[in-house]
Amino acid sequence: MKRIAILGSTGSIGTQTLDIVAHAPEKFQVEALAGGYNSQLLIEQIQAFQPKIVSVATKELADEVSKQITSTTKVLYGEEGLMEVAASSEADLVVTAMVGSQGLKPTMAAIEAGKHIGLANKETLVSAGHIVTDAARRKGVSLLPIDSEHSAIFQCLNGENRSQIAKITLTASGGSFRDRSRAELEGVTVEQALQHPNWSMGAKITIDSATMVNKGLEVIEAHWLFNLRYDQIDVLIHPESVIHSYVEFEDNSVIAQLGNPDMRVPIQYALTYPDRYPTPTKRLDLAAIGKLHFREMDFNRFPCLKMAFESGIQGGTTPTVYNAANEVAVARFLKGEIAFLQIEHIIESVLLKHESISNPPLEVIHEQDLWARAFATNVQF
Repeated sequence: MKRIAILGSTGSIGTQTLDIVAHAPEKFQVEALAGGYNSQLLIEQIQAFQPKIVSVATKELADEVSKQITSTTKVLYGEEGLMEVAASSEADLVVTAMVGSQGLKPTMAAIEAGKHIGLANKETLVSAGHIVTDAARRKGVSLLPIDSEHSAIFQCLNGENRSQIAKITLTASGGSFRDRSRAELEGVTVEQALQHPNWSMGAKITIDSATMVNKGLEVIEAHWLFNLRYDQIDVLIHPESVIHSYVEFEDNSVIAQLGNPDMRVPIQYALTYPDRYPTPTKRLDLAAIGKLHFREMDFNRFPCLKMAFESGIQGGTTPTVYNAANEVAVARFLKGEIAFLQIEHIIESVLLKHESISNPPLEVIHEQDLWARAFATNVQF
């Protein structure tokens, strides 16, 4: 039985992880959960899975949870509670499913505590890839990717000689507005942007999919996960989201990983690696699908992806700043403060003002993250 902790248990990845656990209770024990602000859902999760430790965002929420549960679950809150869920539980594997760069510190704590990581928080590697991967190597900890694209590449590389990779290709659905021109993006609403055609995801990642920032973050994450140069990483639009990504080798052979767009498959593979078990998902029926389509990436149509490649190549604190600026811009869009196309203008404005610092320690990453957020908050139109 594998013991797991989940950071972000009330979000999209967290709830789907618990769905996997519920379908195979003989294989998993939930040791600890961190649920942020969604106390009511966390209470339901406590009742269903009986974790030893849980954490919420504030003391008020912790008091509320404590009053409504009958189990012996220890209820904590704030950063201290989050860190205890990450590092002090008896979990073998910590699923990092928090949204944004807030996942970096607890992920590092889990690694230092010798926990294997089910990585669904791509911003951790984007902001501090050199530090996270070095720590994982030093502690002998596995970084098991949960993003469908990185899980696909990970699976394609099983048993292969990584020095013989020619390139990898990350597929992209194209997001909510994949069939619109840039002119047709003028005046689009938050509600329209949140209508993803293939995947069921949280608000922030759905907006990132529409701007292609999400794919940009995945490019930077792939650089660190698979130790690849940026000229070895391609992106291809694939509207059906059936081929999740693929690897081309030096002999021109291509190995791809296919499946229905259901996050429970890559989640379970991270939980059970190197084994595979039945999942509560539908089998892929290619005959029923009939055709698969592909389009070359247009960097003029999706400038945020171009900025991600440029940020990754520049390295240092630039990917941190790219990510932080985007988080603020997306939050401003979701609150109705800015238009959809102004997200990319905020990111570009922050990057133009940023002076990159090479090989930054964590404290410098944190400082640059805060600087970028402040600047992005104050960009006016």
